[in-house]
Amino acid sequence: MNFSFNSNKMFFLFILFFSTLISISANSWFGCWIGLEINLLSFIPLISNSNNLLTSEASLKYFLTQSIASINFLFSILLKLILMKNFEMNNFLSIMINSSLLMKMGSVPFHFWFPNIIEGLSWFNCFILMTWQKITPMILLSYYFNKTFLIIIMSFNTIIGAIGGLNQTSLRKLLAFSSINNLGWMLSTILISENLWMFYLFMYSFLTGLMCFLFKMLNIYFINQLFILNFNSMMKIFLMINFLSLGGLPPFIGFFPKWLVINFLLNNNFFIITFIFIMMSLIMLFFYIRIIYSSFMFNYLNLKWFKIFIKNNIFYSINFFSLISFAGMIFSTFFFF
Repeated sequence: MNFSFNSNKMFFLFILFFSTLISISANSWFGCWIGLEINLLSFIPLISNSNNLLTSEASLKYFLTQSIASINFLFSILLKLILMKNFEMNNFLSIMINSSLLMKMGSVPFHFWFPNIIEGLSWFNCFILMTWQKITPMILLSYYFNKTFLIIIMSFNTIIGAIGGLNQTSLRKLLAFSSINNLGWMLSTILISENLWMFYLFMYSFLTGLMCFLFKMLNIYFINQLFILNFNSMMKIFLMINFLSLGGLPPFIGFFPKWLVINFLLNNNFFIITFIFIMMSLIMLFFYIRIIYSSFMFNYLNLKWFKIFIKNNIFYSINFFSLISFAGMIFSTFFFF
């Protein structure tokens, strides 16, 4: 049974990967829509589990929201074909197509489904939903976007992502609002260059993968478990580095893509948007540091038999990359500017 489950999982992961390639290499909007539908139908078997009511509920919610977004996307592209020669409708059609793609990726103002669905998923499925599932909608968005609409949306993404994470006790919802906040930064990279978007997505996926791998390995889902469990000091230091890097604190490696985005926005006189981005990043760092401070200072249980030791050399070697930030700070500007 385990072999069957693993083989089925690998099969649906392959289809998930293949559907993304279909969408981003399609020659028409209809081909992009077909890729999105294959992506939806391959991800639902990955997250559904008949033995767990939370995952079943999450898969049903995901199917309903993604189906609504797909219907809106299909209606928009059909309307675009009908009204192709009507240039007065271009702005309206671009906003409709952008809105359906923003709903696909869980962006503001269509973000309400995103934290609720992530709450019922495993850490591996959370990682896929926060990283891989954003690739196709963002690439399609870069083909045909309304610049004014996109600037407004990316500003609200950073605001909602920062404010929404303040009162969360679930680590999955916390990372979901962090994903919404980082989505605002990634949407701004669409205005800059494709290379910077890929670099930001890679760095964000790397840091999110580290956090999900850590919490999966320790079987942690809520903030209070970070206080109760008696970690060793090295594990707490790795947790601190990953949280601060995910928040974008210099000189950690998560600061590099944000630094490049800020550099571009300032050079193009987007001073208000830059101010919003920086202030919201400070709010994100505030509740990250609050979690780190509590996990360092509080130990509710200090039992000899409750000590956690993790002998995983791969984990320590991966976390070592979080410390390598100074070299990237020197050379990162040469690759993109």
